[in-house]
Order: sequence, then C-alpha cells, then structure tokens
Amino acid sequence: METRPLKNLSTRPALDYSVYLLAVLGVFVHFLFNSKYGYFRDELYYAACGEHLAWGYVDHAPLVALVSRVSRALFGDSLFALRLLPALSAAPKVWLAGWMAREMGGLRFAQFFAALLVLLAPIYLTFDNFLSMNAFEPVFWMTCAAIVLRILNGGNPRLWLLFGIVAGIGILNKHSMLFFLSGIVAGLFFTPARKQFARLELWAGFLIAFLIFLPNLLWEIHHDYPTIALLRTVIGTKYATVSPLAYIAEQFLLVNPLAAPFWLAGLYFFLLDRDGRKYAPLGYCYLIVLLEMILLHGKIYYLAPAYIMLLAGGAVAWQQNVFSRAASWLKPAVVTPLIISAIIAAPLAMPILPVEMAVKYCAFFGVQDVKVENVPLNSLPQLFGDMFGWPQQVQAIARALHSLPADEQSAATLLAYNYGEAAAIDYFGKSYGLPKAISGHNQYGAWGPRGASGDLVIAIGFSKERLGRAFAQVTAFETISHAYALPEESPLTIYICRNPRKNLAASWNEWTYLD
Repeated sequence: METRPLKNLSTRPALDYSVYLLAVLGVFVHFLFNSKYGYFRDELYYAACGEHLAWGYVDHAPLVALVSRVSRALFGDSLFALRLLPALSAAPKVWLAGWMAREMGGLRFAQFFAALLVLLAPIYLTFDNFLSMNAFEPVFWMTCAAIVLRILNGGNPRLWLLFGIVAGIGILNKHSMLFFLSGIVAGLFFTPARKQFARLELWAGFLIAFLIFLPNLLWEIHHDYPTIALLRTVIGTKYATVSPLAYIAEQFLLVNPLAAPFWLAGLYFFLLDRDGRKYAPLGYCYLIVLLEMILLHGKIYYLAPAYIMLLAGGAVAWQQNVFSRAASWLKPAVVTPLIISAIIAAPLAMPILPVEMAVKYCAFFGVQDVKVENVPLNSLPQLFGDMFGWPQQVQAIARALHSLPADEQSAATLLAYNYGEAAAIDYFGKSYGLPKAISGHNQYGAWGPRGASGDLVIAIGFSKERLGRAFAQVTAFETISHAYALPEESPLTIYICRNPRKNLAASWNEWTYLD
C-alpha cells in the first residue's frame, strides 16, 4: 500500500515505467490523427517564415520558423511531416508531469496519475496536433518548473544555469515565456525561497537567458517593437476579451472540467499543504501569471502550460490525502470517468471524426461559443475551419495565371489579402508553377512587394471596390467556395488587375496592415 510522500527525496525510486508508456501513447495518438482535414492557416505562415529566417517577426518569436525550416528539410512537406515535431512534443509534457510528481514525493500511482491527466487534457491534445509555438511552449515552461523543483529540493545551484538556457530558448519560442519568468521571480520573492537571490548561479542563469533572447530583442528595437504594436492592435479587436470571472471559468475547460479537483488540489498543495509549501514559488507563479493574463486580456489558453505542474502537485496531494486512505476501488472509480470524458472531448480538440460528423458533434457541445478571436465562423469552430480551402484557392490562382498569354504569365504578381492566402500560394504553388505571393498582412507586409510593379496582378481576398481604388481595370476571373472554410475565406473571387494607378512599390504602405 502506498503511503505519504517520502521525506528523504534522495531515496526516491526510479520514475515509474507507466509514465514512459503514457508518453509514447501521447505521441502515437497524434500520429494516428494529425494527417486529417488539412493544413492550418498558421502552419502555412510559419513555413513561409521559415523561408525567410530572421531573429524576429512582427507577430511571433523566431524559433517556430526555424522549426518549420528544419522539419521541411528533414521530413518533407506532407501534413504528417509538418506536424511530426509537435506530435513528438507530447512525450516530454507527459513525462515531465510524472517526473515532477516523483520530485515532489509522489509514489507510483501519483506519477502515473499526473502523466495520465496531462495525456488526457484537451488543450494539450489540441496544441500537439499542428505546428505552432504552442506545442513547444509547455515543454519550456515546465522544464524550467522542474529545474526549480529540483533546486528547492536541495539540488545543485548550478542548475540555475540550465534554467537560463531553457528559459532563453523558450523566449525565442514564444514571448509569453517572459510572463512565466516573472511569475517564478515573484514566487521566489514572496516565499522563503527568496534566499535563492543570494546565489550567483541564479543571476548567471538569468543573464544567460537574456543573452539568448538578446538577438530577438535587438531585432524588436531595430524595427520599433512591431510585436508590441501588433498586440495593441489586436487586443480588444481581433482577440476575444472576457470578464475576469469568465476568464477563470474558461480555464476549467482547458484540462477537462473533471480534472479541476486535481489541479486545484495542486494549487492548494503548493500554497497551503504541510508537505507542499516548500514548492510555494510555483503556486505563486501560477497566480501571478493568471493575474497578468486577466489584466492584459490574454487569450484563455495562454495559461495552459502551467497546468502540468498543478496537475502533478494535485496527483501528489490526492495520493497523500485521499488515495492512501481510501479503499482500492477509488482509484479506478476516479480514473475511469476521466478517460471516458477525455474520449468524448478528443474530437473537439483534434480532427478525429469525418468532417460531416465533426460539424454536428461540435454544434452539440457548443464549441463555437468559446471563442479566442473575433472572427466569423461557419459550421466548424475556428481551429477546424482554418484547415479547409487553402489548396482550392491555390488551384484557382493557378487557373487564373495559366489563362493569361505566356508573356503576361511571367510578368504577373500574385497579391493576397492575408498571410493565410499568401502562405498557401507559397506552400502549394510550386507544383503549379506559381511565383511567390506578396501580401501586406503582418510579416508579409514587412517583406514588401519584392520588386513587383503591379502592372499585372492576380489578387485574392480583396473586394472589387478595394482593388478598383488601385487599378483602372479589375476583372473577375472566378469565384470559389468551400463548405467548411471560414466565412472570410469562402466565397472568394479571384481578380485580374491591370493599369495600376500607382506603382505597387510606391504605394506599399497603403497595402500593409497588422492584424
């Protein structure tokens, strides 16, 4: 029978084998389902950024572009290949949960339970099913949390140097890592762990993190902080904002409402439990970042990486206060509904069902009522809707280009309204003999018109009125639609534009926008 956590953590046993099995299972689940539907809009955009490697981009940190570049070079351009590394990122998330539970004194079942809770969490199923920085962010946050745990347990202070390396790379993955670091600093300050500030290793670790982040910071300074300018534009307009109470309430959806008793127990364990109070910096870290997200109107999933440490703490708390004192039937009685609810939630998080069934399934559960962006929706939630229509757009663009005389084809410029349309052309267009697209949207706008004069333009995503202000001749070529694409992408009319009123390069500022 398992008892309370080991007091002498130097005698803790090896990590339970079940944690490794669950980590492998987490990857396998994504291998089964991550090739369904189609490419997500942002995946195509990150691939385009990967063709223009830089230390910064106006709307995201630089690492995801490098990941895309490396992934395409090693594995190719298939949907499965592009999503291979995000799928693999599921394993360290699950493993870290089990490891942190063990580090906090959790015995075999607590380690298994923590890993299982993370494996079943809908938000991580979503994160790891397509390429984005969100797939890797929890790994960086929680590796830093794991290092802090080991230090609080008397680990070598030089681990702060490793903390700095992981944190610095984490900032290059996503700038929200800075919020997590602010939470760690506050958590140390508000607890007896503040004595860590007397260690040179801690300051050296933060210096390492800063030096790794520095090239991106210099890029931001050189370009007049475009990421901040973008956030000022989208918060309150494009990003859906909710009240503080609603923001907190929607946190319960991220890791499964039935898992709430466990991550809340983890927060209690960190802050109030006799055995867990030594890990209070992690509890304060969560509360500080939650407050920051509420005040800054962050998206509801921005706090998602932190729940791995809370679930690990909760598994330990339940082990010592509930499971160790209850009859043996309680464990399966708790685990079974969690697994059943996760199976029910999985088609809402990943493209598991045939799309016709997914439409009805998502409607039944009211998924569209939970919005992170203020965009019109069709029959599918934004996550799934943004996976449809892109190849069809490129095929239509190719038909328009190939309808022109040969001499005009070589002179034509492909102009897209947003980065999704432009990136789709760049990703799929090579097989149709298409040139690279230009767009004024976000990073595409920063890349400029690439020398295009605009004498002959094939445009997608624009209204005829907008194009008519820039060209004397605007001719509709074809209108395309897709039943499951987002309304902003269907229907769309392809226009062939001639006789520009201004040279495209001279008027480029009129085409650029942040959104």
